[in-house]
Amino acid sequence: MRFVPFVMILVALVTGIALPASAITHGSVDKTAHPEVGALIGEKPESDGTWSYCTGTLISPTVFLTAAHCGQEGQKTARVSFASHYQPGAKLYTGRYIADGRYSGDAHDIAVVVFSEPVTGITPAKLPTLGLLDQLKADGTLQTARFTPVGYGSVDPTKKRHGWRYHYTDTRSQTSISFKRLGSRWLDLAPNPSRGEGGTCYGDSGGPNYLGGPDSNLLVATTISGVDDACRTTNVDYRLDIPEVRDFLGEFVALP
Repeated sequence: MRFVPFVMILVALVTGIALPASAITHGSVDKTAHPEVGALIGEKPESDGTWSYCTGTLISPTVFLTAAHCGQEGQKTARVSFASHYQPGAKLYTGRYIADGRYSGDAHDIAVVVFSEPVTGITPAKLPTLGLLDQLKADGTLQTARFTPVGYGSVDPTKKRHGWRYHYTDTRSQTSISFKRLGSRWLDLAPNPSRGEGGTCYGDSGGPNYLGGPDSNLLVATTISGVDDACRTTNVDYRLDIPEVRDFLGEFVALP
């Protein structure tokens, strides 16, 4: 389930093949910084013994936001853990898995898990207002903004003779990343080497990209894909401040 089928996104002005995003690379263990970020947990472990296959964020006490490509055809429920390091036996929350019905592999890549009972003791992330990123671009602040991706994906892939090896730890991690480009649907982010920044990788799909530093809880985009197997260049993220996303999320949460 970690390497879910995914129709590759062709983003204008981005050269290369868009691949499903994975884990945080060149980052640090998140510990308790973002308790609202959780992992989707499989019914059985992966071949390496780990369990998480995608990431998401609690956006209300009963709604968990993730990516549509994290689900399987006909999937009705999903299991979520908010443990910073998931181990079998940790508390799991099971809810209804609902993907945007307009999802086609290259658009509307968004889904929610709706819990029957509120998740207590965790403050949900904040969602952006309509057109927030456009406003920040217009006033010149977006170009210098920093973002904080969080996820449970692969860390620091290594090159092997016949491809790449991805290392999974079922651990929530975070990093810092910089603005690259804003499109009508996608927010492109890229690590700035001079800042020692990192990116996202396989398993981080559906996870948050917060506007600001590690203390921010303003969720402006979800991780969807990247443009290289090494998970070290451009991240392609789905904007949450656009009408098509708000139309879907408005069925489940109150929007700012």
